Amino acid sequence: MLLPGGGLGMNSMMDDMNLIQQAQRHHLVVRELGEEIDLEIGPGDDDPAFANTPLIGGPPREPSAEDHDESKNMVMVSQLPSDDQDMSKGQPVKRKKKVVKRWREEWADTYKWAYVDVKEGTARIFCSVCREYGRKHRRNPYGNEGSRNMQMSALEEHNNSLLHKEALRLQMASKDKIIADKPIYVKALMSKTAGSIVEAALKRDPHEVEFIQSLQEVVHALERVIAKNSHYVSIMERLLEPERMIVFRVPWVDDRGETNVNRGFRVQFNQALGPCRGGFRFHPSMTLSITKFLGFEQTLKNALSPYKIGGAAGGSDFDPKGKSDNEVKSSFCYMWSLVAFSGVLNDCLLSWQVMRFCQSFMNEMYRYLGIDKDLPSEEMGVGTREMGYLFGQYRRLAGHFQVPETPGSFTGPRIFWSGSSLRTEATGYGLVFFAQLLLADLNKDFKGLRCVVSGSGKIALHVLEKLIAYGALPITVSDSKGYLVDEEGFDYMKISFLREIKAQNRSLRDYSKTYARSKYYDEAKPWTERCDVAFPCATQNEIDQSDAISLVNSGCRILVEGSNMPCTPDAVDILRKANVLIAPAVAAGAGGVVAGEFELNHECNSVNWSPEDFESKLQEAMKQTYQRSLKAAADFGYQKESPEALVHGAIISAFLTLAQAMTDQGCV
Repeated sequence: MLLPGGGLGMNSMMDDMNLIQQAQRHHLVVRELGEEIDLEIGPGDDDPAFANTPLIGGPPREPSAEDHDESKNMVMVSQLPSDDQDMSKGQPVKRKKKVVKRWREEWADTYKWAYVDVKEGTARIFCSVCREYGRKHRRNPYGNEGSRNMQMSALEEHNNSLLHKEALRLQMASKDKIIADKPIYVKALMSKTAGSIVEAALKRDPHEVEFIQSLQEVVHALERVIAKNSHYVSIMERLLEPERMIVFRVPWVDDRGETNVNRGFRVQFNQALGPCRGGFRFHPSMTLSITKFLGFEQTLKNALSPYKIGGAAGGSDFDPKGKSDNEVKSSFCYMWSLVAFSGVLNDCLLSWQVMRFCQSFMNEMYRYLGIDKDLPSEEMGVGTREMGYLFGQYRRLAGHFQVPETPGSFTGPRIFWSGSSLRTEATGYGLVFFAQLLLADLNKDFKGLRCVVSGSGKIALHVLEKLIAYGALPITVSDSKGYLVDEEGFDYMKISFLREIKAQNRSLRDYSKTYARSKYYDEAKPWTERCDVAFPCATQNEIDQSDAISLVNSGCRILVEGSNMPCTPDAVDILRKANVLIAPAVAAGAGGVVAGEFELNHECNSVNWSPEDFESKLQEAMKQTYQRSLKAAADFGYQKESPEALVHGAIISAFLTLAQAMTDQGCV
C-alpha cells in the first residue's frame, strides 16, 4: 500500500509498475516508422521513452480514477525530500532489488503463461489463456509482506494454482499457441514507402508472425527497387494478398473408433506466371500463418526458377509421426468354425490411420487441384506413402487417371505413374550444387571442409550424400530431441544406417550404439560444432540469435538455407555483421522446382533419365538461378562479396519477374 510519506511504499509501487512494463514488453509495440522494436526482457532499467509508448496486444485496461490518484500521489511523494526517502537507499532496498532481478529472470521463462496487470490499484498475476486471476494469484509479485522465501513464491504459486492448471490443460488440448507467445519482430527500414507496406500488413494480419517475418525480409530486400519505381508499391500490395486461401475441416476415425478433427489449409498465393506448384506439410504446428509464409516463399522460388509457374502451399495440423499404416487394432475378431475343427483366431484387422486422414483431406481438396490449376508435392511430414494415398483418392473423385501422354496430376516420387528417377534427391543435391558455385567464386571447393547439417529427413540425408561425393566432411544431423555428431564424418554406409533408423522411427541416439566415437546431445543444436559451411535443413526459425553467435564463433563462413526461413531476424543481423555469406532458400532450394518441372514436361517424360543426365540438367538450372541472383544484385548496387548480395538479388529477380507478369495482366 502506498503511504503518503513512506519511501519504502513508494519503491514498492515503482517496482510493481516496472514489472508491469517489463511484462508488457512481450506484446507488440507500435512506435514511429523506422524504429526497431525491442521485445526482449532486459535485466536493467526500462527505456525512459517506453512509458509513453502505446501498446497493443496486451489486455486492454481503462485507467481508473483510483489509478490516477495513486500516480498523482506517487509524483508528489517523489518530490518530498524526507528522511524516509533517504532511508530507502539503505541495505534493505538493495537486497530487494536483487530479489527483483532474480524474479525477473524466472519470469522470463514463464511469461507465456502469465502476465502482470493492475486491477483496482493492486498488481496481480493473470493467466495468459483465460485472462483471469485467481486466489493464489493475488499475492504481490515480490511478496513484500513476507520472508525471502515468500518473496520468491509468487511464480510457484501461480504455476501450481488450479486456475493456471486448467488454463494450461485447455491450451494443450487446443493445440494452438498463445498469440502473446509469438512477439512480432519489426525490422528497421530506411524507406518510409517500404515501411508503409509492412505497416499495412501488420494492421491487416497482426497475429500472423511467420508470414509477417517473411514479408519483412522481402520488403527489406526490395527497398532500392521500390525507391526507383513507386509503381512497384501497388504491385507489392497486391502480391502480399494471396489469390485464394482455403481452410477446411478434416474429420477422420482412428483405430479406436473415435472421431478426430484436424484443420486443412491450401493457399494458392499467385498464379500470374502459371498454375500453382507447392508442397503439402503435415505437422502439428501448421497454421494459416505458416501456410501463407510457405506459399509466399514458394511463389518467389518458382519465379526465380527457369520455369513459368505460380506458387502455393498447404497441409494440415495432423501429425503422421508414429502412425503406421499397418497398426494392429486393439479389438480382435474371432472366427469359429461350424464343423469339427478347433476355433481359430482371425488375423488382426489392419487399419490405416494415415490413409483415412489423407482420403478425408482430399475429399475437400480435390476440387482445387489439376494440371492447369494446382499440383501439390511433398513437404515435411508428407512422403511417398502420403502422396500415394492422396493421389489415389484424387483419382477416385476426379474420375480419371492422367497417363504419361498427359502429364501426371501430382509431383513427387510416384508409385506407378511417370516421373524422373531422382525427384527426391533434387532439393538436397541442388543445395550442394549452389554452394559449390558460391565456393568457386571464392576460389575454393568442398574438399576437406567441415559441414554441419540440421535435420535428418530426405533433404538433409541427400545433402550428406552429395557433400561426401564432393570430398567434404559432414559431421552432424539432428532431430527434434537433439543432434548427433560424428567427428570422423559420415560415409555412405553410415547414411544407409541413418535411413534405416529413420524408417523404423527410432532415435538418432541409436546411431551411437553402433558407432562408439559418435555422440548424441539431448536438447541441443549442432551450431556449436566447429565448421566451415552450415546447412540448416530442419524447419523455419531453427537458428536464433544465440545459435548465430555460436556459428560465427565456430568459424562458419557460408550458410546454405535448406529449409525456408531457417534464421530469425536477430540471427540474420548477426550473420551479416560477421560477413557470413548466406545462400537463400529462394535460390538454393530451387532443385525441387526444377525436378518437378522435368516430371511434368512431355519430352522429359518420354525419356528414361539416367542419374548422370539428371544431375547435369539440375546443375545447369542451379547455375542459371545463381547467375540471375548475382546479376539482379549488381544491377541495384550490391557488391558480389556482400553477405546480402545473393539474398537480395534472388528476391529482386523473382519480384521483377512477377511484377512484369502482374502489370501485363492488369489489375486482376
